[in-house]
Amino acid sequence: QVQLVESGGGSVQAGGSLRLSCEVSRGSAGNGCMAWFRQAPKKEREVVATMLLRTSGAYYDDSVKGRFTASLDSAGNTLYLQMNNLVPEDTAMYYCAVRTQYSIYCSSSASSYTDWGQGIQVTVSS
Repeated sequence: QVQLVESGGGSVQAGGSLRLSCEVSRGSAGNGCMAWFRQAPKKEREVVATMLLRTSGAYYDDSVKGRFTASLDSAGNTLYLQMNNLVPEDTAMYYCAVRTQYSIYCSSSASSYTDWGQGIQVTVSS
């Protein structure tokens, strides 16, 4: 089982920036996928960004495209999410997830991911 530890959340004003980190603290993410999801109160969990680990190819939901950037450190142990030009609608609990099985593409469905971090709060005020 893979253990993921998120950090970097907090509160910012609209237009501000935050960087989230997701460290694989135990186990290995393998040649699968890592992803960021978010869940706002009374809403379903939704994908923010995914990354195919063997290519570092990233996918972004339309709601964050051009504002958020996912990246992987050289060791492949930490996934980052740089969030710029934040808006109040970005307010949510953000979760890091991993699918360790070899993958040729990364699903946007939460059910495809086998291990999850504990979540970290991001709050954007207007």
